[in-house]
Amino acid sequence: MKLKNKKVIQLVDHDFEDLELWYPVMRLREEGATVHMVGEKANQQYKGKYGVPAISEYSFSEIKAEDYDALLVPGGWAPDKLRRFPEVLSIVKHMDEQKKPIGQICHAGWVLISAKILTGRTVTSTPGIRDDMENAGANWLDEAVVVDGHLVSSRRPPDLPPYAKAFVDVLAGE
Repeated sequence: MKLKNKKVIQLVDHDFEDLELWYPVMRLREEGATVHMVGEKANQQYKGKYGVPAISEYSFSEIKAEDYDALLVPGGWAPDKLRRFPEVLSIVKHMDEQKKPIGQICHAGWVLISAKILTGRTVTSTPGIRDDMENAGANWLDEAVVVDGHLVSSRRPPDLPPYAKAFVDVLAGE
């Protein structure tokens, strides 16, 4: 239970990649963290690409980023929607400025690109958005997981075990 008393925001919108949302959430909860699903509206059901639902507990405008210890951004097509919300970009920027862990996998890098926090950072993502990441100023690596300070990034579902472990370790301060 190395994450007892840690609070994490899990962003959610329709068409998230089911495993990329749920696997990290389950790992963090297993370690004792409280993970809140946060979407455009509170108490709304969002469906993943393969039909697995997630219900938001809070809306973007209801939470205060300063009350949380970390942020998870799911992959799938949800990031293309999430990055359009000024509240989401504000949350990402706050977490980055405070050096709080930010986890991003697959297409989640789009949200960090729109928040303009990738200049000079070393990250990974699905190879499909490599150009986007590099055009945003990031150094892109084709590795299962890349940790650059408080940023933890990963490529796709087969990389979930090392991604979740790295995120847990960074959040635990290890």
